Amino acid sequence: MNEDVVYEKVRDAIASGRLHPNERLVEADLTAAYNVSRSAVRTALVRLEQEGLVEHERNRGAKVRLIDEDEAVEIYETRSALEALAARKAAERATADDVQRLRDLLLRIGQHLDDGELMAASDLNMSLHAAILDIAAHRTALRLVSTLNSHLVRYHYRTIMQPDRPRRSFEEHTAVVDAIAAHDADAAESAMHSHLRTVTATLREPLPPE
Repeated sequence: MNEDVVYEKVRDAIASGRLHPNERLVEADLTAAYNVSRSAVRTALVRLEQEGLVEHERNRGAKVRLIDEDEAVEIYETRSALEALAARKAAERATADDVQRLRDLLLRIGQHLDDGELMAASDLNMSLHAAILDIAAHRTALRLVSTLNSHLVRYHYRTIMQPDRPRRSFEEHTAVVDAIAAHDADAAESAMHSHLRTVTATLREPLPPE
């Protein structure tokens, strides 16, 4: 196992939330866990630092970098531009099978919302965005969005917890899919921009009491 595999495994652990913000990344522990050299671990951590996922503190080593709300908003704003482009490309390229794939995801999201299963609906929302990126076949947008999303694990479920947000999100996603199905690139781009602008605004709202 070389530094590339260490990099991928640690990056996936950060993106999935298995490694938490501010959690220490001890070189000796990673060396033992992955049975690699200290050099391979250091190289992987440097790459993760360059991506903004890890930070080094003098005399304390590496830790998972905490993304605050202001930076999360900036990331969503950047995602908006990239995913609007992806929605445009998806509208231009979508096949009948692609459209059915998106419709099936929408159906499942709606079923989870009807059952009050907000976390499951949120997971499928992310799957829907990923499917649109896949249909768009825009490798650069896919790579950049993947990197941006790895910073947002703390915020993925936050917006869906706001009152009335789940149904509004469903309507926004439906508008995107309808535009892609109609091969209306302008409408798809606009609908995705509108959706992610709303997500960004919702992120600033305080969470309701439990």
